[in-house]
Parts: sequence; C-alpha cells; structure tokens
Amino acid sequence: MKTIKGPAIFLAQFLGDTAPFDTLDSLGRWAAGLGYKGVQLPTDPRLVDLQKAAESQTYCDELKGTLAQHGVEITELSTHLQGQLVAVHPAYDDAFDAFAAPEVRGNPAARQAWAVQQLMYAAKASERLGLTAHATFSGALAWPYLYSWPPRPPRLIEDAFDELGRRWLPILNAFDDAGVDVAYEIHPGEDLHDGVTYEMFLERVGHHPRACLLYDPSHFVLQQLDYLAYIDHYHSRIKIFHVKDAEFNPTGKQGVYGGFQSWINRAGRFRSLGDGQVDFKAIFSKMAQYDFPGWAVLEWECCIKHPEDGAREGAVFIADHIIRVADRAFDDFAAGDAGNSVNRKILGLD
Repeated sequence: MKTIKGPAIFLAQFLGDTAPFDTLDSLGRWAAGLGYKGVQLPTDPRLVDLQKAAESQTYCDELKGTLAQHGVEITELSTHLQGQLVAVHPAYDDAFDAFAAPEVRGNPAARQAWAVQQLMYAAKASERLGLTAHATFSGALAWPYLYSWPPRPPRLIEDAFDELGRRWLPILNAFDDAGVDVAYEIHPGEDLHDGVTYEMFLERVGHHPRACLLYDPSHFVLQQLDYLAYIDHYHSRIKIFHVKDAEFNPTGKQGVYGGFQSWINRAGRFRSLGDGQVDFKAIFSKMAQYDFPGWAVLEWECCIKHPEDGAREGAVFIADHIIRVADRAFDDFAAGDAGNSVNRKILGLD
C-alpha cells in the first residue's frame, strides 16, 4: 500500500492581485508557512506561461526551483477553464467567453482551437515538469438537456457524446505521448458529471488509458451520489484527489436543484474542511486501500468561512487524515512456519 502525499493546496481560489497571493514565489512561501508540501497550479498566465513551459525545460526547472526554495513542489497543472472550452454549447457562449484569450472571444471555432492548443501545451509542460497527472474539465454539449423535458430528440445525447469523444481523442493521445494522465473533474455543468456519463465518454474514446478521473466528493454530496462506492467502482482511474467538503440539507421548499438561490441559500453547498458532511475518514481509508498514487489537495470553496482560515485549517485537517500505511500485517507475530511441507501437514495430506 502507498501513503498518500500531502497536504497540498489548489491555488486557483487564492490567486489575486495583492501579496502574498500575486506571485508564484509569494504563494509558495505562504503555502509552506501553513504546512503545505505541494501546490496544484492553475495555468493562469500570472503563474505559468503555458506555451513557454511546453517549449522550455529551463523555464520549467525555474518554476520548480521557485517553489523548492520554500520546500514545496508542484502536484499537477490544471486547465479547468481551457478544458471547459473544448466543448461549449451555444447557450453558454457568452458566459464562457471570458475564459478564453481576448483575441478569440466571440469566435466559437477559434476559441475551441485555442483551448485544444492549450491542452496540447499542458501535456508537454506536465512532462517537462515531471508530473504524471493533469486536472481539467470535459466541457459540455449535452448539459442543457440534463432533464428529460421537453422530450429529447432520438440520439441527441448519443450524438453529443460522440462529438465530445471526437474532440478529446487527439488531446488524450498527446497526453499519452507525454506519459501523463488526463484527470477529468466529474462536476455538474460538465457532460462528465457522474459515473454513468464518464462510462459513456470512455466508450467513445475506446477506453483510452489516459482518460482518468479527478475525485472530488463534494460534487457527489450535492448530487446525492454514493461517493464511497464510487471509489470502489473507479479507483483504478482516480489519479487526482480534491479534498473538499459539502453539505446537503433539503427542505420542504428545495432539493438538489437549489431553486436558483445563491450558494449560501442552497440546500446543497460547499463548506470548508470539517464543516460539512463528507466522511473523510472513510475516503482516506479507501484511498489507502486502493493504493491511490497521488496527492491529497485542498480545494477551498466555502460560502461562509474566510478563505485564509479555510486554508490554514485545511492543512492540519488533511495532515491528520493521511494514513501512514502499515508495512506488515498486524497478525504477523502469530504466523507459523511457511513452506509446502508444513502446509501439507496442516491439511492432512501427508
């Protein structure tokens, strides 16, 4: 068994324009000061020049060195925003346009091509950084038709997933060439939002070995999906672990859909670690049981607690939940002599 690495922190929700959240160096120092050993980097140009990282080993070594001086390493790169743009339904064109570079906004075809190129850069950059997994979103063509009213035309969902697979297959092949797994965050708003939709996608990409998973139990609490059984089903594909808490408190007025309310007024909402309902002791046990190879990464998203408090508490929470796995069986002391002759005697075969 493997001991999970950590604690680590995803920097996307902390990146800002004022110190210590404005540069990679200061963020590394801040994270280390809280007890984090790793950082997951969003590929925001304020932190990473993705094209340069794809093309220059020297630049990648400098990125690693900037963090290493604080005793911190890069766990993974993230292209959540670019992955979203690989597949955008027209209903969301305006909402997602801001995720793209200014020169391709308002041009869906150019925006998609830009997003695909970003993923190609990310594959090579991850390889140069010595990383083995990459965090992203799948994008969505079918999401507006999640609920089956009005009745969907025949094969609408099948055609959407066929196209999603066609768009992602060249990207998956590029990551395969780089020796890096693509870990899709299974997330509402994405066509890959639960186990069934992930399997639908896998079929379209020929069960590609790099089409893997980012496990975040908070999204399953909000969907009322069994997040522990999910690990049993998909543990061999889980390559990234976001440690994020959530709660679901349905009322007589609202349930999983949230009634178009703000985050603080929804029945299902994200919380800081320890403030929600996720059974992390069981999750960390299953991760250890199945030899999860990666990091335990805090993703802070809470509608109540201040982010700096969530980050400070999260480092301790994760450290306390990481299981140092056993290197021997607890009953080894009582084991008898081994060997074929002894076994035959025990079984009454001699």
